[in-house]
Amino acid sequence: MSARSAEGPAGSGPLALRATADPLLRLVAHALEVAHGRPPAAVWSAPHAFHLDAPGLVAAAGWPVAAAAAPRTDGVVRLSSLSHPAQSCTLALAGPSPETPPWAARPYALLRALAGAGYGGVGTDLHVQGTLTEAAGLRLAEPRDCAVALAVTDVHTAPGEPRPGRELLAGLIRGLAPRDDAALHAAVLCARPGTALGTGADGQPHRVPFDPPASGAHLVLMAVRGSAQERRAALDRGADRARRAGALSVWPPGRGAGRSVLVLLPRERLTAVRAAVVQELRARGLPAPRFVNIAVAGAARRED
Repeated sequence: MSARSAEGPAGSGPLALRATADPLLRLVAHALEVAHGRPPAAVWSAPHAFHLDAPGLVAAAGWPVAAAAAPRTDGVVRLSSLSHPAQSCTLALAGPSPETPPWAARPYALLRALAGAGYGGVGTDLHVQGTLTEAAGLRLAEPRDCAVALAVTDVHTAPGEPRPGRELLAGLIRGLAPRDDAALHAAVLCARPGTALGTGADGQPHRVPFDPPASGAHLVLMAVRGSAQERRAALDRGADRARRAGALSVWPPGRGAGRSVLVLLPRERLTAVRAAVVQELRARGLPAPRFVNIAVAGAARRED
């Protein structure tokens, strides 16, 4: 069992108290200690991922999901999330699967799959939290799965022993949810800043530059609100207005229609495009959208 702790470099102190750390990471580290009475042994972050407006290309966004974990020895997992403060749960890894709160069902299933593969079967305390909610329209499952798998295998790997490879973890996750978007899992686990990831005709991964700021452009997620009917109308109207106002490209971040679109536009048109979209939707009695700046980020990583 690992003796690691999420204290980072010498003299930097615990992650939860480190003033220079990302607020999400400090929050997750602190929340695990509050919920379960012990500090994390590791904190991992995993980026949300999205499809590009080109077949087969995906990239990671600079908005992560974080997982803080600490090992146990009693075959029990304790799960918590600030998004579901009244639905923390304590569950056994062995035996029939018990009833779980809806939010915890998938992390728990993943923990059981990891235990079946020989990772973490002795138990784990786990806290999971993201920077974006489902309302943003980016899929949550892929970054959450990857953050959980990396954190749990990390704290159950003894110092000096190699951690399981990311391809192995991706395979375990795919076995749990074969209908999920494998390309997004690949982006979460293997992305690099300023690049997109794809698969060539030979089946091998390849990378292409995708760095909007380097070309004077800006990438924005436009998330719409309201009822399902209002969201469909707002996406259609908003995308059309963004193009007419100067956007270079507008496309959905995942499969099918959802709650948001990605908008690539010249930097100098950022304010004008946003204002035009808001005016268009309000004029039609639709809720104003939320705009989220997107940086093309790197892969999941351990936060030290």
